[in-house]
Amino acid sequence: MKTVFIVDDADTNLAKAKQSLEDSYRVLTMPSATKMFVLLEKIIPDLILLDIEMPEMNGFVALEKLMQNKKTAKIPVVFLTAQTDAAVESRGFEMGAVDFITKPFSEPVLLNRITSHLHLADIIKRRTQHIERLQTSIVSVLADMVESRDKITGGHVERTMHYVDILLNKAISEGLYADELNTWDLDVVLPSVKLHDVGKITVSDLILNKPGKLSPEEFEIMKTHAIEGEKIIDKIIEQTGEDAFLKHAKLFAGYHHERWDGLGYPRGLKGEDIPLQGRIMALADVYDALTSERPYKKAFSHEASTEIIMESSGKQFEPIIAKIFFDVNDKFKAVRSPKQ
Repeated sequence: MKTVFIVDDADTNLAKAKQSLEDSYRVLTMPSATKMFVLLEKIIPDLILLDIEMPEMNGFVALEKLMQNKKTAKIPVVFLTAQTDAAVESRGFEMGAVDFITKPFSEPVLLNRITSHLHLADIIKRRTQHIERLQTSIVSVLADMVESRDKITGGHVERTMHYVDILLNKAISEGLYADELNTWDLDVVLPSVKLHDVGKITVSDLILNKPGKLSPEEFEIMKTHAIEGEKIIDKIIEQTGEDAFLKHAKLFAGYHHERWDGLGYPRGLKGEDIPLQGRIMALADVYDALTSERPYKKAFSHEASTEIIMESSGKQFEPIIAKIFFDVNDKFKAVRSPKQ
């Protein structure tokens, strides 16, 4: 049974709305938006029926707060209001509300409107899931194409996605970068990591699979894969329109070789001028390179790689991200050597 939150500071409205819906839905009522956010820590409803005129936190402020959190941003919100002002409705729709119901409301009308929105939400959810499956399939094929050409770095794409997942979950649990990460949907972000090396498609096989260290000239060509990756994703954006997935993919591709001290490429950005995606990807990418065997070097042990990364904190890597890595480096080891 679907769950509906009803938030209103008037007991009569709560009782009437609950009576209208309780035969069809699990209904939870609360007298304020503050209490709603407390309950949202435990329960995510399928729809929220939200009064606008409330003390402490009005409906608009509550909706804005809902939209800022990736866990609650997709919950359909229907406003309850005694106002019939077109400007109020316009503001609500611009902020993300799906409908307005005017008080006093008819119980059958309320039930029908809520049922319609929940049915529509189900349709949107199914279509979204289909698009996400299609998107994941396309990304996997594209990433496999890159990796099949680069015979030296087998498994790199999949492992780095796991490393980024570990770093992001630790950062979220510690409340780090909260303003930014609260807006990220990890179900969208993590698959986009797979495109961080997509620009290697433009690099010659002779350079990608050279059995030895690259010459300075060859390295300059290899370095172009960051910008070329951005260009490839830009072409996709031109054809399909920009969305969160492509936005993250472009940042992972274009900035994963920048350095905290400004000595990286392709732009030589420094510190927080580097997007967070690039700062996180840089560490995941280097750890995998260190622990992987190459024609010109043996694989470093996990312990030696961890030491190298920590020594580069404040130079190649952002200190906060290096500290996050140090705290969870055992999980990196488990991904790199799952049998150990």
